Formats: sequence, C-alpha cells, structure tokens
Amino acid sequence: MNTHGCFPYKPARWLSGLLCAFVIGAVHAAEPLPNAATIRTAVEKSLPLLTLAARGSMEKRERCFTCHNQGLPIMALALAQSRGFKIEEKELRKQVKFTADFLERNRTNYLAGKGQGGQADTAGYALWALENGGWKPDATTSAVAEYLLRWQKDTAHWSPQSRRPPTEQSLFTSTHVALRGLKTFGTPEQRERIDARMAQSRAWLLKTPAQDTEDRVFRLRALHVSGAMEADVRKAALDLQKTQRADGGWAQLANLESDVYATSTALVALHQTGGLATADDVYQKGLRHLLAHQLADGSWLVKSRSKPIQTFYESGYPHGTNQFISISAAGWATTALTLALPRVLPK
Repeated sequence: MNTHGCFPYKPARWLSGLLCAFVIGAVHAAEPLPNAATIRTAVEKSLPLLTLAARGSMEKRERCFTCHNQGLPIMALALAQSRGFKIEEKELRKQVKFTADFLERNRTNYLAGKGQGGQADTAGYALWALENGGWKPDATTSAVAEYLLRWQKDTAHWSPQSRRPPTEQSLFTSTHVALRGLKTFGTPEQRERIDARMAQSRAWLLKTPAQDTEDRVFRLRALHVSGAMEADVRKAALDLQKTQRADGGWAQLANLESDVYATSTALVALHQTGGLATADDVYQKGLRHLLAHQLADGSWLVKSRSKPIQTFYESGYPHGTNQFISISAAGWATTALTLALPRVLPK
C-alpha cells in the first residue's frame, strides 16, 4: 500500500485522487450516524471544561468580558440546561452577571458612542451572551444599543477593531453581532434608527459575496437577523452547505483541513437560521466529524492562526496558546451537539 493508503500501484495523480476520495467517501457512508446517547456523553464531557475555563478567565481578567471564554460558554451552557443537562447553574448566573457588569462599567462611553476595547465585536457578543442568559433589557443594554447605532454610522456595515482570524476578521461577523444586539435590546425610541440601519446593512449584505467559511456563516446569520427575504436567506444557507467536505466537516479556508470551529459554526448557523433539520444527513455527518475529533478529556483542539496582540494567560481550558480558539470551537461544538437533542420541558 502506498503512502496514501489506497492502492499498491501508482496510477495517474488525478485518478489516484479520485479513487482515494471514492474509498474515503464509502468508508464515511458506512459509519453509523450519531445516536442520542453518544451525543449526550460528548456534551457531558465538554460542559465541565467550559465552566472551568469561563470561571478561570473571569478570575484572571477580573474586569474584562471575553467572547471566547464568556460569550460562547454561556451560549453552550444555557442551551444544555434547556436540554436537561445538569450544569453549575450558580456559575452560569455569575457569568451572565459578570458580562452585564462589564457593560455597565462602560455605560458612559456607550452613550457617548465611544465603546470599549474590541468595539462592536465585544459589545455585540456581550449582548448576545446576555440574550442567551435570559437577561432583560435595561438602561445599560439600551446604552450599548445607542453605541452600536452611532459606531461606524457612515458605513453600511460594522468592522472589527483587530484582525484575529477566524473570530475577529470578518465584516460579516461584526455586522451580525451588532445587528443582533440592536434587534434584541434596542428600545422603542431607537426603533426608527435601528430599522434604517438594518435596511442599509441588508442592502450591503445582499451585494457583498462571502470569501470563506466565517464569512458564509455570519453572512447567513446577518441576512436572517436583518429581515432579508426567505429566498436570499435560503441561497446563503445553500452556499454554506455546499462547502461541506467529504469528511463531514468544514474548513476555515479552502486550503486548510476541516476543523471543529468551522464545522460547528456552520452547523449551528444552518440549523438556527437556514432551516436545516438536525436529523438531516448534512447535519448528522457534521456531528460525526465533531464526535470523531473530541479528545478523551472532553476538549477539542483547534490550532490558532492569529498573531497574539495581548499577553497570554492560562484560563484553565486545555491546549496552551491554542486554548482561546479551542474553547471557541468547544462552545460552538457543544451547542451543535446539544441542538440535536430534544428540549426538556421544565418540571
């Protein structure tokens, strides 16, 4: 057998690749799709690590909300609770309150249209975390909405302050979290301006093509939250769906291998905004990819491709200097897996 593990002879390169793809595809097709028990076990192994790392980040960065260690764990933990998983409920409430307090400390700046470090990305993700945590609109969320209306008001979209791919680079990501925050926490007094900003952004979204998976995921989300026509949302979902790889995963970039971050963000977006059922083969194959790459300790490893701009700190999630993209991936992966389980009615 040669180094590709397919055949003992060396056919033409294109034929070899075709045959390898056929064999690999056949192997994947023969593998059983995930069952509920397997999914529950994977989620149960992940939740303690998300909780530990969210707590660790809160203790190390006493006054600073982070999208990776607060925003995405809050999303996963709150959803898991709705599916009947036992979580540290007190810790979840602390994380949500920590996020609200972070925004409260910056309220004066928000009202002045100045924001905080991370600008629209941080403010938008923080509001999304509050939404997931069941936080009710208040004077602080109103102030953040005011900031989002004023920030970069002369453009049709929002832009990230820093470039740390994949989570902080895409114009579509920044635009989605800003629009989502405005839609969820905007006040009646702000509604006319919010509607105008939505329309402006929607026009930009419709004419601006996505370049990579992060773009495709958050362009789909932004079209949905901005109230685009169903046909346009459906087309964006199809554009994302058709980039799924033979291994069931998605890659951040066309020249990279499939990874858990790209795969889980794609699955969650396709289900929540693209109408893809979790029982669909596309979703199930994606889940299989996530399960296959979960490590024995319950974590997922994704290699960072960003240049660090802040001093590294240990939050408690595994994988050293790769831990921040890895916990982001874990938050999304846990969410994608949990969505495949039935909701549990409160007793």
